[in-house]
Amino acid sequence: MTEWAARRFWTEATAVESDEGHAVVLDGRPLRTPARVPLVLPSRLLAEAVAREWQDQPETIDPRAMPLTRAANSAIDRVAPARAAVIAMLADYGETDLLCYRAEAPATLAERQGAAWDPMLDWAAEALGARLVCGAGVMHVAQPEGSLRALRAAIEPLDAFELTGLNDLVTLSGSLILGLAVARGADAPQRLWELSRIDETWQAEQWGEDAEAAAAAEDRRRSFLRAARFVALARGQQAPLDF
Repeated sequence: MTEWAARRFWTEATAVESDEGHAVVLDGRPLRTPARVPLVLPSRLLAEAVAREWQDQPETIDPRAMPLTRAANSAIDRVAPARAAVIAMLADYGETDLLCYRAEAPATLAERQGAAWDPMLDWAAEALGARLVCGAGVMHVAQPEGSLRALRAAIEPLDAFELTGLNDLVTLSGSLILGLAVARGADAPQRLWELSRIDETWQAEQWGEDAEAAAAAEDRRRSFLRAARFVALARGQQAPLDF
């Protein structure tokens, strides 16, 4: 039995100005989200990128080839109505940030973590006013209340589209600091992704790389870079396809 697949029904997808912002139309008909809400986007660049995803669709629609559309739908249908809960969830990552948990042994891994992660913690202290505390092992490290408040304050001004991208950046990397660093343009997204993979890279160097694990890691890397691109486009910033 063959699985039903949606077929392309439009000729041209274009970005247009709307009263609320920017929209995408298929042969003049405006796109809506799965919840039937008008798909209104915050920037012309994001609208053009979403329109390009629809224009590039083959005869049989492949939703997997439309990551920006999926993220925009999520921002409107899921994140915007639950804004307070999303902010709280992301802020909680500050209490268990990946960068604060260091290996007790071997010394070579601990040194590599320090060389890679200490500069990012210094950045958070200087740029965000959030100095976090590090510990060895996996036991919980209590963070200063003032630092946690500062991290939350860095998240609260973000709109639903920025929060959607930040959610993926944080959950994929395990680090609120790295996610905010991407969102603020502190370093290249690829470089910040590599920082989140210090432990896995070291393990692969010691024991070899498992093909299945490597494929899963590559999927996560691409998703991380797509999230970075979504945030940039939502802000009206050029974001090349570099993955």
